[in-house]
Amino acid sequence: MRRVFLCLLVGLLAAPFALAQKSGDHVEAGVFVDYFRLNPPDSNYAGLGARLGFNVRRNIQLEAEMNYDFNRVFTEDFSSGGSITTTQSNLRILRGLFGPKLQTGSGAVRLFATVKGGFINFRFDPRPASFSTFTSSVEGLRDDNIDGVVYPGGGAEAFFGPIGLRLDVGDEIFFNHGAHNNLRVTFGPSIRF
Repeated sequence: MRRVFLCLLVGLLAAPFALAQKSGDHVEAGVFVDYFRLNPPDSNYAGLGARLGFNVRRNIQLEAEMNYDFNRVFTEDFSSGGSITTTQSNLRILRGLFGPKLQTGSGAVRLFATVKGGFINFRFDPRPASFSTFTSSVEGLRDDNIDGVVYPGGGAEAFFGPIGLRLDVGDEIFFNHGAHNNLRVTFGPSIRF
């Protein structure tokens, strides 16, 4: 019984990739830099991320992505004695999104629209931003509060053979005591195979 279940599971997981084989461009993988305008408090964050997508039809791709925004430093003016204080926010933002990408044609330049759902996690961490703080953020997701996210967006990608560049712009809406709209822009290289 376990072998039958295992064979069915492997078949279900392999089916999207088998469909992608028929559609021309099979799989896209990429990395990106991320600009995130958190509203409120109207502050800017930057980070790194990665995405993976596979075609289910010629113009429809399913994508998953995750990114990590680093600590942001900001300055506040205090009028106590005329001094200015610089503080660190120690706020890190971890996001994961999954959803369809609808794209035009199959040429070198493509326009696309997407609607993805996922999670956002805000974490205060005084340690320096590094790979280990990223991995501890991912490992601690089940212990922390996470909020739901909806991301409608769009953009363009241009390919030169299998290598491409992608620009993605959208409104990342997270839900915590109401909806919070946030500008998000990503840019980076990708490869298709």
